This record gives sequence, C-alpha cells and structure tokens, in this order.
Amino acid sequence: MLQELVIHDFAIIESLEVGFDQGMTALTGETGAGKSIIIDAVSLLAGGRGSADFVRTGAAKATLEGLFDATSNPKTAQVLTQYGLVSDDNSVLLQRDIYASGRNLCRVNGHLVNTATLREVGETLVDIHGQNEHQQLIHPESHLGLLDQYAGETVQKLRQQYHELYARYQRASAALHKKQENEQEWAQRLDMLQFQVQEIHNADLKPGEENALLAERERLSNYQKIAAALNGSYAILANETVNPLDQVAEAMRTMQGIAELDDAYHAIAGELESAYYSLQDVQTELSRQVDDLSWDEGRLDEVEKRLELFVQLKRKYGDSIDAVIAYGEKAAAELQTMQVTEADAEGLGQQVEQQRTDLLALGERLSQARQHSSRALVKAIHQQLAALYMAKTVFSVNFSRLEGAHLGPEGVDGVEFYIQTNPGEAAKPLAKIASGGELSRIMLALKTIFAKSDGVTSIIFDEVDTGVSGRVAQAIANKISTIAQHSQVLCITHLPQVAAMSDHEFLIQKEVQKGRTKTRVVRLDHKQRVVEIARMVAGDTITDLATKHAEELLALAEQTKAQLRVAD
Repeated sequence: MLQELVIHDFAIIESLEVGFDQGMTALTGETGAGKSIIIDAVSLLAGGRGSADFVRTGAAKATLEGLFDATSNPKTAQVLTQYGLVSDDNSVLLQRDIYASGRNLCRVNGHLVNTATLREVGETLVDIHGQNEHQQLIHPESHLGLLDQYAGETVQKLRQQYHELYARYQRASAALHKKQENEQEWAQRLDMLQFQVQEIHNADLKPGEENALLAERERLSNYQKIAAALNGSYAILANETVNPLDQVAEAMRTMQGIAELDDAYHAIAGELESAYYSLQDVQTELSRQVDDLSWDEGRLDEVEKRLELFVQLKRKYGDSIDAVIAYGEKAAAELQTMQVTEADAEGLGQQVEQQRTDLLALGERLSQARQHSSRALVKAIHQQLAALYMAKTVFSVNFSRLEGAHLGPEGVDGVEFYIQTNPGEAAKPLAKIASGGELSRIMLALKTIFAKSDGVTSIIFDEVDTGVSGRVAQAIANKISTIAQHSQVLCITHLPQVAAMSDHEFLIQKEVQKGRTKTRVVRLDHKQRVVEIARMVAGDTITDLATKHAEELLALAEQTKAQLRVAD
C-alpha cells in the first residue's frame, strides 16, 4: 500500500507530505482545489507520461516520492528481482524528478531506472481508475488474463502446462522452418560454421596469450640492446679495480664508527648499509639475467607467426583474442544445434506435428475449463450489478476461436467481455460502453470480484461516482468499501455517501498566499468530517439539519461497513 507521498513544486502544490493508511481513504474538497493533482502525482510515480507543464511556475523541477509497502505483493517482488531493485524490508520507494527543460529522472529504491521500468514496477503497486479513463478492465486484450485469474488453480495449472509445451513447440517449429525455408542457405551456413569452429579450434587460443607474446617479441627484437645493458651494468658492479660495492662498504664501515655520536650519523650509516645490500641484490640479479640470456632467431619467427595468426583471427571474429574465443564457443553451439537438426530433420518434423496435436488437445481442455469458469464469473458479476441497481444489465463472456493455425501463446481462445445494458438491445463489447455512470458501476462490479486476487496494493478511484446519486451513490460507496477490505483504496469524491463510508478522510483546500495559489491537505477527525460531509450535503450554508444528516450518514456508514465485513 501507499504509505507516504511527498510532492514538491508540482502544479499548484508547493510542498506536501502526507501519510496514508490501509482501508478506504476519501479525498474531498471543492472542485479545483487540487484533488486530481495529487492523483496525477501518484500516476506519474507509477510511470505515467510526464511533462514540463507539471513543474510549478518559477521552479526548476518538480519532485515526487512515494513509499509503498509491498510485503504481500508477489508481482512486485518478481519485477524488483528481475531488475535487481529489491530492498531489505519489502518496501518500494519510487522517485521521479521532472525538470522544466522536460528531462525526467526516475528511481526505484534509489536505483536510476528508465520510465518503462518505473511503469512496470508501478503497475504492480497502483491501479488508477477515472470516470472515462482507458483502464485494464476496458482493454479487450486483458480480458483473457482476468478470466484466468478468476478461474483459479485448475485453469492456472493447465495454462502453465500449455505455456511450457507452446514454448517447446515454437523452438522446434522455428528450427524446422529455418531449415526448410532455404536448404541452400542452410548448407552454406553449416559449412561456414564448420570451417570457423575448426579454424578457431586449431588455433588453440588461450586467454592472455597475446599480451605475453607481445612482451616476448619486444625482448627478442631488442636482444642486442638488452644484452649490452645487462653485461655493462654487471661489469660496473663487479669491477675488480674500482668496485662500487667495496667503496660503498668502506663508506658504510666509516660511518658506523661514528654512528653512536649523533642520530644524523646513525641515519646515514643505515642508509649506506641499505644501499650496500641493495647493490648486492642487484649484482646477483644481473648475474642471473646474464646467465639466462640467450638468442633464438627461430623463436622470434615463431612468435611473429603466432601474432600474425592472431591478427587474422581478430579481423574475422572479434577485436580481441577473448572475443575470438567467445565467438568460437557461440559458433560451436549453433553448429551442434544445426548438426542435430540435420541428422534428425525427419524426426524433428514428426516432433513438431506431435507437439501441435498435443497443444490442440491441451488447448481444448483449457478452453473448456475457461468456459466453465466464465459461467461462474457471469453469475458473480450479475450479483454485483444487482447490488448496484443494474439488475437488468446482462454481462457475458464472448469466446472466439483464433484464426489461422488456431494456436496462440495463451491457447485457442479469444475472450472479450460483453454488456447488454438495456433489454432488447444487442450485447456490445465492454470497451464500447459510453455512459460514464454505467461504466463506473460495471467497473466497480468487476473490481469488487477481482480485487481479492489481482495483487495491486493501492487502488485509486478518481471521481468514478460522477453522474450518480441517491441509492446508486450509496451502492457505489458500499462497493468501494468492500474493495478496501482487500486493497488500500484512495477515492476522490463529491458524494457525501461515499465520503461517509471511508475509513479516513482528507480535505483538499486551495488558498492564495502572497499572490501564489497553494494546495494543502488536512486529515480530518470525526468532528471535522461531520462539518465537511454537511458541506457536501448543503453547500456553503451548513444548517443544523445538514449537520444532523452528516452525523447520521457517518453512523449508518459504520453499521454498513460492519455488515459488509461479515458478508465478505
């Protein structure tokens, strides 16, 4: 759920920090006070399209932060794990900076991400519904997944089995098609891979070998210079007439004779001693290097030829020996796959046909299970619609067969929800329902059913009660409260019935300070809620009757919520 929301310099909001709780929270206030701006901020945190127009006038950027608790949300955990964004305490911190220049910076748990990743995470946390907003429930492509989600474990298992077999079928079909599509190209590719793999294998490449050979070539090419330097240096240090080591030793002994007289003399004696033993070590190493020094013209030729081979291989397969080795491994894997396919082309064809037959049979079982579940879904939807005073509305699940091969990644079915809102009219796709009031109630009916299992931690309703009143308004309020038993709900409303059913209420107010418009949010206690709901009932002039009506609405709401909790 959404725990904390922080907004700076966003539209008419200069600075806002607000905490939210579980259950149903109503956001009320006059039109234009900034209620929808708060929802816009949450939408942007969930990956919605940003614009420099959101930045408050005179500010360099708008800053948004939202802290979510995703403890019981496996979908969020899956996405966070996929992108390496998991936190230690199952919390999710979404941050977004929108600059006046149009640039966006997005972060998830402190890690910079692109907008697409932010959206992928955000969609598992927040579900925003507006009166006429295109949402998941009116996207036909989402209906099959919603039906499967409702259907439960039986369909989920069949669907998983289908996914696994379909993936194997796709791989085998692609391999067979690739071979059959162009036999000549297949043969040429096979020959080329065989040559490349053999060439790289014969080269017997080893990581780091090139650098070692380059160093060896440098030494062999400069043999005369190296030999002269080593012999000359050794001759100087080993000179019998004027031996540097003897001279340093004599100076060392001389200074050691007075070392106890002064700390400075003692330090000089120590430095001379260190120099003497260092020169001894150098002389020994020079002697060893001179003894090991040898010239092998044949070895230089070998090194040159080996390095030239490396140049040729890099020209063909990569910009380094490591890249050539990697290319060889990849080519060898492809060659092995092609050789297996080549050796068993007929068997592969039979395998593809058998997998197709198995898929059709499994798809039929999945289709039957879905149709069985759809009947239960239709019954549940009708119960919800009746409670929303749409008893004459007919909801149906329309199944269609996929065209062509009749095999899709999700089975053999096409599924779309249909609605008949008035007797005598033809059923129409849900996506084409135009009435805002009807769409709100249909959406709430579906959402009430799916809220228990869709996994989203926060659901936001942005004036979905527009266009209704009276008993329908109360029915909508009851449905939103029911949904809030399973997911946190934030609801912008102008209806006193909906506000009264909320567990928490915030008043959104707009005020002018020093010539600038600002929005502020106030959490209402019970007395303040009575005043606000009375205002929603009566308008600017709050009468005693309006106040009593507000108190009655709140009292009835508590009774209704208790009944809904028992009935759920």
